[in-house]
Amino acid sequence: MLDAIQDFFHRALAVPDDHGQRELTLELATAALFCEIVRADNHFDDRERRALREMLMARFSLSATAVDELVQLAEDATDQAVDHFQFVRLVNEHYGYDDKVALVELMWRLAYADDELDAQEEHRIRKLADLLFVRHSDFIRTKLRVQEARGPSRH
Repeated sequence: MLDAIQDFFHRALAVPDDHGQRELTLELATAALFCEIVRADNHFDDRERRALREMLMARFSLSATAVDELVQLAEDATDQAVDHFQFVRLVNEHYGYDDKVALVELMWRLAYADDELDAQEEHRIRKLADLLFVRHSDFIRTKLRVQEARGPSRH
């Protein structure tokens, strides 16, 4: 698994130094947390898959091929992980508070990508937001912001 991750990073972004490796590992951690959300309801819908790909492409400026590979690595990593602590720890170490709030907002967008919010998705976002030390008020504010953007009839 580690070899596959390193191989992906060298091929996708060709950044061999330690700083680049840290950021790439952070990309995988972020993708893994996003995968946790879309898989929380045990149904990975095409709309969720598209939303996940678009978010990762926009956030990390990766090609579609690189994002597909990153998502596969993230899914494999979450399948093998006992818990999400390894991913959360990395995000907590390298993201500022505003970045973590932005991640929670993206998690809400992923949860709503299939036009329904499952209780398991909401629970997972709440748990991850707590582990990321995002204040409850920001957790709620991001949820409301996503709901508002969706329109009044699509909550």
